[in-house]
Amino acid sequence: MPKVSYPMPNETPKLSLPFIMPAQAQKHVTHNEAIERLDLIVQLTLEGTSATVPPASPVAGQAWALGASPSGVWAGEGGKIASWHGGGWMFVTPQEGWMAWCKDASDLKVRTGGSWQTLATVGT
Repeated sequence: MPKVSYPMPNETPKLSLPFIMPAQAQKHVTHNEAIERLDLIVQLTLEGTSATVPPASPVAGQAWALGASPSGVWAGEGGKIASWHGGGWMFVTPQEGWMAWCKDASDLKVRTGGSWQTLATVGT
């Protein structure tokens, strides 16, 4: 039986982490992008959900779940997660089943049906 060869994708199927490709120049750029995405996604913490206006002074590592029609530098990125890294915005599309701690509501949310739903709330 002949060996079947499949083309290698450019990224992982679940987290969209970029692969380092054979003979790729500046491999550290791809590797660092994957590490930044992992840093955002693993133990995901959101400053808030349905955000529409970027903060004036974001801090490295802060992240917001964006509403449907964000403005400014977030325009066109509705429904994604925006995170401040390396002096710029990184946008990641959240997947079904992702969970995040939401700081402004002090609750744990899960991504289901295309939106963030409260899974558990911490009493005050």
